[in-house]
Amino acid sequence: MNVLIILLGFSMLVAGGFLIAFLWAVRSGQYTDRHTPALRMLFDDDDHRDRRDPSTHTS
Repeated sequence: MNVLIILLGFSMLVAGGFLIAFLWAVRSGQYTDRHTPALRMLFDDDDHRDRRDPSTHTS
C-alpha cells in the first residue's frame, strides 16, 4: 500500500511538471503562429541549402 502512495505522488509530480512546461510554452509564444506550419511543406528549400553550402552541389 505504501508503494501505491509513492507512485501516486510521483505521477502527480510528473503531471505537474508537464503542466508547467505546457503553460510556459503557451506564455512564451510557441503556439502563436498557427498558419505558417501548414504551408511550410509547400515551399521548396533545396535552393537555399545549395546556395549556402557549395559542397552539396552534385554535377
